[in-house]
Amino acid sequence: MAKAKKKAAARKPVAEPAKKKVVAKSAAPKPARPKSAPDANLLSDLMKWAKAAGADAADALYVHGESISVAQRLGKREKLESSEGRDLGLRVFVGKRQAFVSSTDFDPGALRILAERAVDMARAVPEDPVCGLAPEELLARKWPDLDLDDKRVPSAKTLLALAAETEEAALSVKGVTNSEGAEAGWGRTSVVLATSTGFSGGYRRGGYSLSCAVLAGEGTGMERDYEWSSAVHFGDLMAAPRVGRNAGKFAVERLNPKKAVSARLPVVYDRRVSGSLIGHLAGAINGRAVARGTSFLKDKMGAQIFAKGIRILDNPLRKRGLGSKPFDAEGLATRRFSVIDDGMLTTWLLDLAASRQLNLAPTGHASRGTSGPPGPTTSNFYLDKGALSPDELIADIRSGLYITDLIGFGVNGVTGDYSRGASGFWIENGKRAWPVSGITVAGNLKDMFLAMTPANDLQFKSSTNAPTVRIEGMTIASS
Repeated sequence: MAKAKKKAAARKPVAEPAKKKVVAKSAAPKPARPKSAPDANLLSDLMKWAKAAGADAADALYVHGESISVAQRLGKREKLESSEGRDLGLRVFVGKRQAFVSSTDFDPGALRILAERAVDMARAVPEDPVCGLAPEELLARKWPDLDLDDKRVPSAKTLLALAAETEEAALSVKGVTNSEGAEAGWGRTSVVLATSTGFSGGYRRGGYSLSCAVLAGEGTGMERDYEWSSAVHFGDLMAAPRVGRNAGKFAVERLNPKKAVSARLPVVYDRRVSGSLIGHLAGAINGRAVARGTSFLKDKMGAQIFAKGIRILDNPLRKRGLGSKPFDAEGLATRRFSVIDDGMLTTWLLDLAASRQLNLAPTGHASRGTSGPPGPTTSNFYLDKGALSPDELIADIRSGLYITDLIGFGVNGVTGDYSRGASGFWIENGKRAWPVSGITVAGNLKDMFLAMTPANDLQFKSSTNAPTVRIEGMTIASS
């Protein structure tokens, strides 16, 4: 494979004169007219120029992004950034060879030269036996409206007001002594994909984010914690005062931690961190890893890898989902999968190349940028909720660990060995008793999956989510 890219011209930074403290409260952003995608003929012409230069097939991807991000700390503005950019990527095929080029120069003359260069590059690279576009019969022809854009653009003033309200709420929590700041942001991405085999489609996705981090206590006894929220629609974002109060409460609860005992005991992952566990599953069922033989689940298709009753789903068609998409990056229709059904592994995550390597049908999980090949990835990936509340989940634990924060990344994708730093609370007689820190938890993901029990508090805060989960018999080591 080969690739080339033209650099975008540098922009002048966005700047505003200093302002007084914003006092507006959580004003909703005003509707704005969405910007149109490029003329469909441009993508079509780009592929025609590639075929005229000798390409057997081609596809073109257009991405337009815009964003605003602000931050304040202790009542003073620390950041105000605005950006906008667009990129056009072309992939060409000459036999079983492929090449990628991308550009921010949309001049037709420049794009014609780019297409010719891509074909020259494809002729010079080694063959890739699994590359190629989707055949016409696999292409999506229609798709649902997933409500991925509320068609609003917030002003910097609105976002600054959100950040101010969030930090003020956090600093009002008794015991909070300092702030690392609050941030608010908005972004929108427009995507258009076209292939020489007949696919043409596009969609637009918006999103908002709000976060805050504060410190509690004094001197060497200070503790830090945070809260955050993200949503496709402004109306689904967690209220600013709640984000701030949660950040303050979490920090205060961590004060005066103790050392935990070293033992093999039940471990409970709060929903703030439990999504990382199924994130490891997503990596293990990625078709590329399975085809390479680098996944600890490579021979587990159809096997019982979780307890009976466990379901893990990938749903790209969830309305307003942070990972939703109406079609994948190769023009295939997306659909809801029960990846784990009653504890059994039912599918790999496959793009076209991985499906050809494994001699299986593609699953519509391809994702890509403008300057590289597609690869399999999840959309809205989540562990379905269980029957017990978090309190009921820990009620029978005489001694154990409740994790609210994870540190480092000690996971071996080939063997499933797992070891991570953690902090949280010690469980004593069925209740969270006192904060603990300086802990390592260890096990093997194959054993951990089988010993997992989910609570009923599933919350969709990102594209990968899980409720609070309990895992029996993990090794806890205190430093």
